[in-house]
Amino acid sequence: MKIHMTSVFVDDQAEALRFYTEILGFVKKHDVPLGGPDRWLTVVSTDEPGGTELLLEPSGHPAVKPYRDALLADGIPLAQFAVEDVTAEYERLTALGVRFTQEPLAMGPVTTAVFDDTCGNLIQIATEPR
Repeated sequence: MKIHMTSVFVDDQAEALRFYTEILGFVKKHDVPLGGPDRWLTVVSTDEPGGTELLLEPSGHPAVKPYRDALLADGIPLAQFAVEDVTAEYERLTALGVRFTQEPLAMGPVTTAVFDDTCGNLIQIATEPR
């Protein structure tokens, strides 16, 4: 068994696609209209185009808002992405205007940072333990 797809809830799929591709550097994999404004919209890492997909899932379900509000209030990231160098990625994203809620922080063998994805979520970036 392996993880094929995971998701983040987004308020605006077009804005989420812009942020996740133009700012974070993912590439669009699937963009399928579902009728109405919603789409089956996924992005993948440029390093692994056949790897795990991230679904930019519409946040319209009534359970999403209280769930995300609680996570945001407690500063809990909805997802975590691996990067080679958290400090370098923090500097790159900060220069692009991304707002961080946690600057790079070393925690044993891992360094993490947390940013606001502009789509209603906090996202953690982390180095992989060596």
